[in-house]
Amino acid sequence: MEKTGIITSFMVDTYLLVNSKTGDMDMKNAISEVRKGNIIIVYDGDDREGEADLIFHGSFVTPEKIEILRKNAGGLICVALDKKIADRFGLKFYTEILRESKFEINKMACKKTAYGDEPSFSIAVNHKNVYTGITDNDRALTIKRISDICDEDGAHEKFVGEFYAPGHVFLLIGRGIENRKGHTELALKIAEHADMPGVMVLCEMLGKGKALSMDEAKKYADKNGFAFLEGKEIW
Repeated sequence: MEKTGIITSFMVDTYLLVNSKTGDMDMKNAISEVRKGNIIIVYDGDDREGEADLIFHGSFVTPEKIEILRKNAGGLICVALDKKIADRFGLKFYTEILRESKFEINKMACKKTAYGDEPSFSIAVNHKNVYTGITDNDRALTIKRISDICDEDGAHEKFVGEFYAPGHVFLLIGRGIENRKGHTELALKIAEHADMPGVMVLCEMLGKGKALSMDEAKKYADKNGFAFLEGKEIW
């Protein structure tokens, strides 16, 4: 057969697939899925929490997605915010709030967790238009409004005016992946690569009495068509 010298897109795609590292392909797939609004799974690593989280971008939140996290993950449903957005909202780390307290609770601020670093938690909030704040509808509303106003003018005034604390949506602040490699930072790094605002929803996957194993999380990902990657694959 005569060679035509034409390089087709199929040939290029095949070459990239064969010659790319598996981790790079997993990362690119995860970025693509996040851009589409789909749920992905990230396992942080055996040397850290040893947990897998269900993760998606906050702009795509729905009550149905919250139900999936609640039923199929079972951990704490949180929203990870990058530092710029947290500063725009006027948020502080919860440990900072405790340490600045005039009461004796200032001694309770966590300095270091069992897995080696300081927590990323800030405060927990509800939107003012919710009822209890805990239902799938209520949490979806709270998260959607956080995502909506994160890059709007007057974000601080809107955040303070529309939300109250304590609530049922736990906010996390990224410390930068160079400083901390928790799910907060891993999720926000994916958002950065996806060229999307740093507002990521995440929830730990739990098993019987402990975190769901990586193998079980992979099985769940395969069964449900979710992209899966490990923390060490996130660059």
